[in-house]
Amino acid sequence: MADDVEQCRVALKRCPPDHSDRPKFLSNLALSLRDRFTQRAIPSDLDECIELDRAALLLRPPGHSDRSSSLNNLAISLRDRFAQRGVPSDLDESIELHRAALLLRPPGHSDRSSSLNNLAISLRDRFAQRGVPSDLDESIELHRAALLLRPPGHSDRSSSLNNLAISLRDRFAQRGVPSDLDESIELHRAALLLRPPGHSLRSSSLDNLAISLSDRFTQRGVPSDLDESIELHRAALLLRPLCHSDRSSSLNNLAISLRDRFAQRGVPSDLDESIELHRAALLLCPPGHSDRSSSLNNLAASLSDRFAQRGVPSDLDESIELHRAALLLCPPGHSDRSSSLNNLAASLSDRFAQRGVPSDLDESIELHRAALLLRPPGHSLRSSSLDNLAISLRDRFAQRGVPSDLDESIELHRAALLLRPLCHSLRSSSLNNLAISLRDRFAQRGVPSDLDEAFSLFLQLSHISHAVSRMDLAAAKSWATSAEKTNHGSALVAYQTALKFLDQHVTLLSSSSRHFDVVSMVTSSLAVDAFSSGIRHGALTTAVELVEQGRAVFWNHLARFRTTLDELSMARHTGATLAEEFKRLSFRLRNAFDQSTEEQSPQIRQLTMQWDDVVSRIRMLPGFSRFLQPPLFSDLQKAAEDGPVIIVNASQYSCDALIVLSDQGPTHVPINITRTEVFELSSEFQSITEQFGCSDQQNKLVGILRKLWHDVVDPVVQALRVLNVCPGSRIWWCPTAEFTLLPLHAAGPYERNRDNLSQIYISSYTPTLATLVHARRSVSQYASTQYFVAIGQGNPDRGKELRCVAPELAAIAQRLVPIVSSFTSLRDSLATVQGALDALNHNQWLHLACHGMPNRTQPFESSFTMRDGPLMIKDIIRSNWQNPEFAFLSACHTTVGGKKSPDESIHLAAAMQFSGFRSVVGSMWSVDDEVAQEVVSTFYDNLVDDLGKLDCTRAAVALHKAVKKLRRNNVPLEQQIVFVHIGV
Repeated sequence: MADDVEQCRVALKRCPPDHSDRPKFLSNLALSLRDRFTQRAIPSDLDECIELDRAALLLRPPGHSDRSSSLNNLAISLRDRFAQRGVPSDLDESIELHRAALLLRPPGHSDRSSSLNNLAISLRDRFAQRGVPSDLDESIELHRAALLLRPPGHSDRSSSLNNLAISLRDRFAQRGVPSDLDESIELHRAALLLRPPGHSLRSSSLDNLAISLSDRFTQRGVPSDLDESIELHRAALLLRPLCHSDRSSSLNNLAISLRDRFAQRGVPSDLDESIELHRAALLLCPPGHSDRSSSLNNLAASLSDRFAQRGVPSDLDESIELHRAALLLCPPGHSDRSSSLNNLAASLSDRFAQRGVPSDLDESIELHRAALLLRPPGHSLRSSSLDNLAISLRDRFAQRGVPSDLDESIELHRAALLLRPLCHSLRSSSLNNLAISLRDRFAQRGVPSDLDEAFSLFLQLSHISHAVSRMDLAAAKSWATSAEKTNHGSALVAYQTALKFLDQHVTLLSSSSRHFDVVSMVTSSLAVDAFSSGIRHGALTTAVELVEQGRAVFWNHLARFRTTLDELSMARHTGATLAEEFKRLSFRLRNAFDQSTEEQSPQIRQLTMQWDDVVSRIRMLPGFSRFLQPPLFSDLQKAAEDGPVIIVNASQYSCDALIVLSDQGPTHVPINITRTEVFELSSEFQSITEQFGCSDQQNKLVGILRKLWHDVVDPVVQALRVLNVCPGSRIWWCPTAEFTLLPLHAAGPYERNRDNLSQIYISSYTPTLATLVHARRSVSQYASTQYFVAIGQGNPDRGKELRCVAPELAAIAQRLVPIVSSFTSLRDSLATVQGALDALNHNQWLHLACHGMPNRTQPFESSFTMRDGPLMIKDIIRSNWQNPEFAFLSACHTTVGGKKSPDESIHLAAAMQFSGFRSVVGSMWSVDDEVAQEVVSTFYDNLVDDLGKLDCTRAAVALHKAVKKLRRNNVPLEQQIVFVHIGV
């Protein structure tokens, strides 16, 4: 390279100033210097190159045949200098020179496409610096023109496709027009086809297509886009071995995509791999590398995510050390210093929360103070810094009780709130933070004005009408908790607001179980506490509406949302368009909320307005006036058309029963038990169910059933008698919280000459009133044709053999083959996961005899054991069966749900009911094979009506009669009461 430069110098010296070849020698030396600058980055080489290009241009006046080349060369060198030093005038001059060169290369000129391309690239660079939309629009039009001059077969076609694709992606990032991104992706695909394996630019094309697909995933949420993006990043990485200059960038891109997929699906291995890739990228960014601080930061952020998920202290410690290292690379004056200070402070605050070491909190406060100084009035992140410092000071007050910390925290929260006006996405968080600090100060000093102000701030939450984030939901829950703590009169309004927010927020979620795990964490106990508040305020119908809104969130979302959107999609062209628009905006809002930062507030505001507009337009369609609004009591009351529904609620504030009847207001029944006692009772009961079989457990079981009778069920029975509900009538139990785990249907005094509940009324269950209303409405249009499938798996892939499965299925076949339209039996090798799912697509009646495998920590993975593996709840959810009527689940533990959120009713029987089965029989614990066979035989005899047809509304009575027969045969008590009926 040095030899080239020196040879060109010698040649130039030998050429006299007035020689006709002098401009050529000037240009040659300039090109050699620019090549050397590209290799060594010595600024003086580029400066000299520019001066030589200027001199050459002067010797090629207008009319000279090589003037366009000189204009082009000088323009390129100036753009290179702009890229190095960022002086705007260099870029402006470069653009003017490219324009002049283009004028000298009219249509037909061999270098026109090159000139169009160069001017387009410079305009895009200027757009990137100053954000003037017209520069980007012109750049795109120039790239389109260049592409037309590079038809298939042209050596530069792949570059033109790539350049146009990148500019369109930039315009999408600025304006959000989906067609720009779609076209960008198609152009990147076309460029990739022209860069087959072995092409020097293939890795770059793979990378560009991957980034555009990732952008489209962020906008629309199609999982396949993200999966393809990850595979393309993997392919690009394989083409960038250890010595490749872009390897660290490839490692980083793949790591970020995997972290995005973890955020969406929660698969731990994605996050682990992301962390390992970030580690590898960091090794390629040694001290002195320009990307080292961002690499340190990315790895630290992923480790923080993993700490938040698994709580391993070493992840947080390492994250803190990485943030410290990143901060050292952002000295005073560095544009990223305030972010680095903030990140380190946040991690130290997390460690203080985990371990309580005072020095971590003190350092966090000092770092937040330093970050705040770098975010003066007018800075986009000032309100976040004010808020973060205020929260850390309040934490220190909670630890050490120094009043000045709390006073300063309040003033900082006030300042943050002023910067977050009514439509700001973080306003609810600011209202909550300031209200809590004022409440804490009231608790310390007792000044009434602090408490009044706190609740006037909380009340502002009730006026939020836009699409709701998880932060809004957490703020409303905090209001309810504060109102209960201080016995404030706004408690019921707080619960109504929180549950309205929950309802709105859930509409934005996908049907991913992970999203509902997050929501159930935010809202745990919200519904049962709201119900209790309604009872205590005498607002009984409101109590029913609130408990319905906040329980079985996942199932209600699936049922209400899926059904309503399906109906909307069929409501002529307008409905279908609005349904698609609603789904698209819901996904984009969810993503924006998940990554909510100060900078994203304007984007969230714009998306929220669009979302609100679509919801308003849907509500104007005939039959959709209550779209996304929870059912009213008058709707829910229809659940009691065939008998009373009894809600049994356990809240930390009170335990109550409420009888819902179809023709009058609800009746409150006080019950003499606390939530702690209910919890202890259900824990004791769960441990007994694992040891059924010995006489000692039988005595304990009777003790629990007597306590349930005395404290809960007998008061309800007395109230039902007062309401003239005749003995022998059907009743429905709708338990909440830990009551969901207790056998209310089997309660009784268990004494001679006294009736147990099962001898007075016929009990069924329902997870929610809305589910029962839906089941009552869903009368099959195929009632005249009855298709029945019996699926039995006695020899599963794993688990012990079930010998009674074959005779059980044979007995059912003998009873039903003569009366149903079609009877299918799938056994052993035919009873596979896919075989079962296919059979359910063609049959409305199901009997399933196999092992039931509850998973109390990951309830969505609870399953029925088939020949080739588990048929899980998540498989059932994805199915879309037509008009299912009845399912008998002759398997163990089919009504056992998740440990952490019993109110979500995530169990096998509920999955069948919410998938459309109007009536389901399931089991609460292990069933003896012989007992199952005996129950089944009597049950199906009684399921047939007077016309010789199966009738799913007879299931509860049929089960009642089958159990009565067991009682006469002296079967152990726990086996007499193991089966329960759910639904109509």
